Amino acid sequence: MTRLAGVASPRPPAQNVGGARRHDRPAPIGRTVMDELAVARGLHVLAVVLWIGGVGFVTTVLLPAVRSMVEPAERIGFFDALERRFAWQARATTLLAGATGFYMTDRLDLWDRFRAPAFWWMHAMVGVWALFTLMLFVAEPLFLHRLFHARAKADPEATFSLIERMHRVLLAAGLVTVFGAVAGAHGLAFFR
Repeated sequence: MTRLAGVASPRPPAQNVGGARRHDRPAPIGRTVMDELAVARGLHVLAVVLWIGGVGFVTTVLLPAVRSMVEPAERIGFFDALERRFAWQARATTLLAGATGFYMTDRLDLWDRFRAPAFWWMHAMVGVWALFTLMLFVAEPLFLHRLFHARAKADPEATFSLIERMHRVLLAAGLVTVFGAVAGAHGLAFFR
């Protein structure tokens, strides 16, 4: 360890190799690539935390609160009004998670992981991302909102229960994927 202005530094002192100073760290080009990957990973994790965390909030807090505080006939409209405020965040974070995930996979050339069962969580990340992306950008705006509102007129209780079940399934898929990806990225092999 070296000391710089009274602060410990894990970097060894610079060495003189062939007239040029060298540190035990990557060259500037390698450092730039690593910095890009670190930023991409940080943004990826941030996006997933906001996205899946938001799904967790909606599923475990918002939906039960709406069920207990709002009359059955008004639940879908009330929930829809609240969820629309979260929709922009969900759309932005799924786009960011997808873009950074694709960038890291391509930059690190991790495509071969999709052929190995040990990396099932790579498939899960793409699958959960694709499912949410289709829901947020295609199904909800094109037909899902209308379908739920029409169904709620006939049977509001069953429609709200369906929405709750759908959110539970989406949250479970998201949480299993997050656990698998974090544990798998840190060396835990679920399958060989």
